[in-house]
Amino acid sequence: MVARARPDFDEMRTEVTVGQYLDVLTQVTGDTSVERAGKVARYKSAKYTVERPLLIGSALAGAPAALRATYSAYGLPLGEAFQMRDDVLGVFGDPSVTGKPAGDDLREGKRTYLVAAAFEATGDAGRAELAGRLGAPDLDADGIERLRAVIVDSGALDRTERRITELTDTALAALAAGDVEPTAARTLVDLAVAATRRTV
Repeated sequence: MVARARPDFDEMRTEVTVGQYLDVLTQVTGDTSVERAGKVARYKSAKYTVERPLLIGSALAGAPAALRATYSAYGLPLGEAFQMRDDVLGVFGDPSVTGKPAGDDLREGKRTYLVAAAFEATGDAGRAELAGRLGAPDLDADGIERLRAVIVDSGALDRTERRITELTDTALAALAAGDVEPTAARTLVDLAVAATRRTV
């Protein structure tokens, strides 16, 4: 029975390796494109956290191909939305709730969808602010606030929130269109809410 899940496990291992490589490459090259940020989120997180675990479980259960396709269509966009929520919390989350220092993602210079959207939409001064401060290990509270202001003023936070909603709606629509057992479907709806509306 375990052998049925091996192909999905092997695919997941490859995908997360590719995602990690793309993440490191993105940091080194300073790529700030929304396209690259989305690809990193899909391969490093979305497939690993939601899509592949569902496919592994369905393989172990001997689920039919149509159900596996539904799980994939649900899991990939939801996993991406989950990562985007994590990225928002990494910049704007309350440390007393998240348990992580405020602005750590900015100190680490993570080229997330949120940051990429800010680079794309802000003006020259905003891009200079982002380029000059993003990834600075000594970034202080004032620097974090200035970067947050660029992100908010550029509309990147609103754009990211809209994208989270779009991805979640796509996942839920795929789930509704599939032939998923009602109790399992309700659980997956609850998972989508928990993954995208969380504060930690």
